[in-house]
Amino acid sequence: MAITTLSSPDLDSLITRAAEGLPDVDAERVARAVESGRAPGASHAEDLELAVRSAAALIGADPQYSRLAARLLARLIHAEVAGQGLTAFSESVAEGHRQGVHSAALAAFTASNAAALDAIADDAEDDRFGYFGLRTVYDRYLLRHPVTRLVIETPQWFLLRVAAGLAETVDEARELYDLTSRLSYLPSSPTLFNSGTAHPQLSSCFLLDSPRDELEAIYGRYTDIARLSKFAGGIGVSWTRVRSRGSLIKGTNGNSNGIVPWLRTLDASVAAVNQGGRRKGAACVYLEPWHADVEEFLELRDNTGDEAQRTHNLNLAVWVPDEFMRRVEANADWSLFDPKEVPHLTDLWGERFDAAYAAAEAAGLARRTVPARTLYARMMRTLAQTGNGWMTFKDASNRACNQTAREGNVVHLSNLCTEILEVTDDETTAVCNLGSVNLGAHVTATGVDFAALSRTVRTAVRFLDRTIDRSYYPTDAAKASNAKWRPVGLGVMGLADVFFKLRLAFDSPEAKELSTRVAEEIALSAYETSAELAASLGRHPNYFETRAFDGVLHVDHFPGTPTWQAERWAALRARVAETGLRNSLLIAIAPTATIAAIAGCAECIEPVVSNVFKRETLSGEFLQVNPYLIEDLKRLGRWDDATRAALLSSEGSVQDFGWLPEELRTLYRTAWELPQRALIDLAAARMPFIDQSQSLNLFMAAPTIGKLSSMYAYAWRQGLKTTYYLRSRPATRIAQTTVAVTLPSEADAVACSLENPEICEACQ
Repeated sequence: MAITTLSSPDLDSLITRAAEGLPDVDAERVARAVESGRAPGASHAEDLELAVRSAAALIGADPQYSRLAARLLARLIHAEVAGQGLTAFSESVAEGHRQGVHSAALAAFTASNAAALDAIADDAEDDRFGYFGLRTVYDRYLLRHPVTRLVIETPQWFLLRVAAGLAETVDEARELYDLTSRLSYLPSSPTLFNSGTAHPQLSSCFLLDSPRDELEAIYGRYTDIARLSKFAGGIGVSWTRVRSRGSLIKGTNGNSNGIVPWLRTLDASVAAVNQGGRRKGAACVYLEPWHADVEEFLELRDNTGDEAQRTHNLNLAVWVPDEFMRRVEANADWSLFDPKEVPHLTDLWGERFDAAYAAAEAAGLARRTVPARTLYARMMRTLAQTGNGWMTFKDASNRACNQTAREGNVVHLSNLCTEILEVTDDETTAVCNLGSVNLGAHVTATGVDFAALSRTVRTAVRFLDRTIDRSYYPTDAAKASNAKWRPVGLGVMGLADVFFKLRLAFDSPEAKELSTRVAEEIALSAYETSAELAASLGRHPNYFETRAFDGVLHVDHFPGTPTWQAERWAALRARVAETGLRNSLLIAIAPTATIAAIAGCAECIEPVVSNVFKRETLSGEFLQVNPYLIEDLKRLGRWDDATRAALLSSEGSVQDFGWLPEELRTLYRTAWELPQRALIDLAAARMPFIDQSQSLNLFMAAPTIGKLSSMYAYAWRQGLKTTYYLRSRPATRIAQTTVAVTLPSEADAVACSLENPEICEACQ
């Protein structure tokens, strides 16, 4: 890249042009900040970077500075690419292929269609990015020269590279690019990272069954996880089959040390494999609560105690059968077993599990018995102290899964983020390819544009299906499983944006109905598209093992579910009976933390956590504010220094702003200020239309055992399949309110919350 300088007039002119159409931006203020901080003889790139940072530093004063910073950053990126002599998408791909970055398939496709593909990329679409979205793209997603480390693609070439890497024709590439360039839909990070590259690992999630209780099988599972994690896969793994502490090892006539030492080794392995330097390796371990080591398992993330018994990199989840929750409600005892003595329990769910569990108790196989409420309270304490130990429900997850129609097909766990539910066994690694619709981009002045939403879903499903065939699979077990079941996980982001735009309180009946109608539209459009794909490309090979083959769709497991499109459902059933489905599973709501930042919308199905917060980038920390709130404050003439200071002082809450109209205080409640019952009810209402699950975070500023007990029992009763993190703040206050509580008083708190749910603050 050429090292040139910008004169002060040139720099002022550049900033002024970038500020066009942003009426609340003071271009001169940014220019003055740049001039005062500019080093003598600074290069063009350094001048631009300083201008970017100067604009970004003012985002807290007005959200429009985010647009200005993004426009300046786009100029910087384009200059970096042009400085290498790259002037078109086809040139970028050719250079990337020469350097071993782009795949031969993409290079050939691009060379054959260079002019047509070059004409698709529209640099004007860069203006849709906010600063943090474009900074994320620049820092983490744009492909770089392997030697100089300069980016070799612009933001629009990046999106076109992703589309072309999945396309068979120029028209297909244009169709997907049109969606992603408008930020209406984005595939998940592995697809964005790797589509069209030399190692196109496009899948987001991998689920591995518990290893057999054998040395070779356990070490083989470590190897599988390392291979999958290397190429940006998030890992879910069960550990329920591995024998508990004290179990006899016949080969040595010794006793097992239980699961903790094995998980310590896994913890170190996950930390060592950092996914190509772009993000940390990550895994979640699942354990059923009848395993005799469950209490030690729940302590793995504790910040106190014996470090030799801790795993600070692993996430933890409990795979809870209904029988456990029933015994908690009944204040009954719960038996803990060594899986070596009851290996069959892992592969059973529902009534068959209940009967086998009771039979094992009657046979005297239990290692020990504890009050169910005492163990449940310990689960709640783990959640309160660490946010981990996620509550995921075994029977609900199996009961409605399309893949569990035949005996032997069992869902043993979920994934890293608890939204994927697929069958696994010792030879089967479940896989899922994800993407998310930006709901906020499908809102007009009159409401959600359901026709546009349907079109987006249809395109997204076709390309998610394509990723199954285009992806590189790090293990044979993953490749074979994905080819047989062909599951995908289409999700959403920006639900909070929809509610802000339509002025709906997050916990209002209107919001709940709209959220459910959106879920129905997405499900219908996805299933219709999968049936069309089955007609043209064939059913997935395991179709005859599914509930759909038996004429049962996911919604049928939820009798009484309101629907708004009965005729479409009837037509869909007839079509599926005729053609089958291309994909065994279609809908899953992932967290979308990074791609929501790129799209500039709220994450997945969550309310905003604050109306003002810090964003961290490689260039530093910057303040971000809720643009919808700021627009309302401007209309009221109250967006001034005093209000900004008050908003910072209140940590982003407007609830104490007595001068703010009540309807706005209600609209702009944060996740901490909403009743968690509303989040659970919204999730339960959309659940009939989600054939996998949802990454459902729950929020409680200062959790107590009683509040949590009531909240998670309510989630179970409402039929949720999984929950995700418990978010709390601040950590010091949480420790003070939970650590000092002894187990007997925790059990009393559970009893109070379950027996008097009407007084529980968490669900009011």
